[in-house]
Amino acid sequence: MSVKAKYQPVLDLGQNLGIKDGDVSEENGVLKIKGEANTPYEKDLMWDKIKQVGGESPSDIQANISVGDDSVYHRHTVQGGESLSKIAKHYYGDAMKYTKIFEANTNILNNPDVIHPDQVLVIPNI
Repeated sequence: MSVKAKYQPVLDLGQNLGIKDGDVSEENGVLKIKGEANTPYEKDLMWDKIKQVGGESPSDIQANISVGDDSVYHRHTVQGGESLSKIAKHYYGDAMKYTKIFEANTNILNNPDVIHPDQVLVIPNI
């Protein structure tokens, strides 16, 4: 199996995330990838996928993933049935951090218990 085939799930994720200025090359059995993720969250997703495929310290891939907008952790579009605590659990692993999301979005939210589908929320760096 070629190293590119091994890391195809990483390349697919990059395509799904819309990684900008992506470049992929293979040199001496090492896959070299670069590109720009929209947010730190998307960069983290890419690194998580690299580690899932290649292990904690893979030696057969070199990745240079920059971030276009590091002023926020991510921007999340609310889906039906979501709550701030559910969103906080997804991004931070802690539902109680919903207050951080609420505080970052007081320009569009008046009550942490009321969010609506299609609202775009800032997920702050914490």
